[in-house]
Amino acid sequence: MTRHTLLVVAHPRPDSLTAQIAGRQYARLTGEGHTVDVLDLYAEEFDPALRPADEPDWEDREKRYSPEVHAHMERILAADDILVVFPVWWFGPPAMLKGWIDRVWNYGFAYGRSRPRFAGKRLLWLALMGGTAQEIEDLGMEPALDLMLRVGISKFCGLPDATVGVVHGTELNGVAKDLRADRVAELIATADRVVLEGLPR
Repeated sequence: MTRHTLLVVAHPRPDSLTAQIAGRQYARLTGEGHTVDVLDLYAEEFDPALRPADEPDWEDREKRYSPEVHAHMERILAADDILVVFPVWWFGPPAMLKGWIDRVWNYGFAYGRSRPRFAGKRLLWLALMGGTAQEIEDLGMEPALDLMLRVGISKFCGLPDATVGVVHGTELNGVAKDLRADRVAELIATADRVVLEGLPR
């Protein structure tokens, strides 16, 4: 069965590990015959700042938001699956991604209805963390991120089965230059496994 995936990418550099992992997922999905809409928030110059035009109106869930936000809402509605690839900075997603959620996952669209518009969609947050699995565990980062993304956002927006997948050890500064290509390949392969677990075909 062909599925349509909204692939959201949140990193400022097109040569980043985040971008490489997203590119691999695009190639894998399209190679399997699925369709993919790549939403690169930085490349598309999305404005993450919430302004009055997109502020929720608690008395009007039918509020018409800005054209930019409406266009992003349509892309979400068109998707069967949503795959969000991002680095973890300061225990959370980049401000660009958080701003996208603030503006687009808005009242009357993502929540505030008896039947959520996201019902039936699958969502995987693919988080890239620089530290090792043990370092991340010691800091308590994964439970904090899971609470924010899976419970505070996904479940609240009608996606109770959303998952948060993590790729550890993505910091490459300590890896010798002649070994980086192999390390990147390992990380991309790990991301493949995490995505297939979170969004099985």
